[in-house]
Amino acid sequence: MTTEIKEAASTAAEKAGDVVEAAKARAGEGAGGAVGAARSRARDEVGRRSTQAGERAIGTAGDIRSVGDELRRQGKEAPARMADRAADQTERLGAYLRDADPDTLLGDVEEFGRRRPWAIAAAGLAIGIVAARTLKASSSRRYSRVAGGRGGDEVSRPAGAGVPDAARPSGLGGR
Repeated sequence: MTTEIKEAASTAAEKAGDVVEAAKARAGEGAGGAVGAARSRARDEVGRRSTQAGERAIGTAGDIRSVGDELRRQGKEAPARMADRAADQTERLGAYLRDADPDTLLGDVEEFGRRRPWAIAAAGLAIGIVAARTLKASSSRRYSRVAGGRGGDEVSRPAGAGVPDAARPSGLGGR
C-alpha cells in the first residue's frame, strides 16, 4: 500500500511539474508577445512620424528655395547661393526621413551616438534645459491659478519696503 501511495505521489508530482513548465512556457510566450507587439507599435510610430517630418522638411526646402530666388531677383547672389545650399541639404534630409524604414533610422541614430557621444550628451543637456525652463514658466502660472491670483507675478519685498519713513516702525530700517 505504501508503494502505491509513493507511486501515486510521484506521478502527481511529475504531472504538477509538467503543468508548471507548460504555464511557464505560456507566460514566456505571452510576455514575449507583448514585447513584440510594443516593439512593432514603436516601429510603426517611428515610421509614421519620420515620414511626416520628411514631408515637412521637403516643404521647408521649397520655402528656402523661394527665399533664394527672391534674393537673386534683388541682386544678392551670395546669400541666394547659401539659401540654395540650405534648401538642397534640407531636401536631402527630408527625402531620407520620408524614404528610410524605421530600422534604418534607428540604426543610424545608434551609430551616430556611438561615433559622437558628446553630441548626444549636448542634445540631452539642451533638451533638459528647455524642459526645465518650460516647467518653471508653467509652474508660476499654475501656482497663481491655484492660489487665486496670488503669487507668480508678484515681487516679494522685505518688510517695510515702499513704506514712507514716518509710517515705518522703528525696527525696520528707520533713520
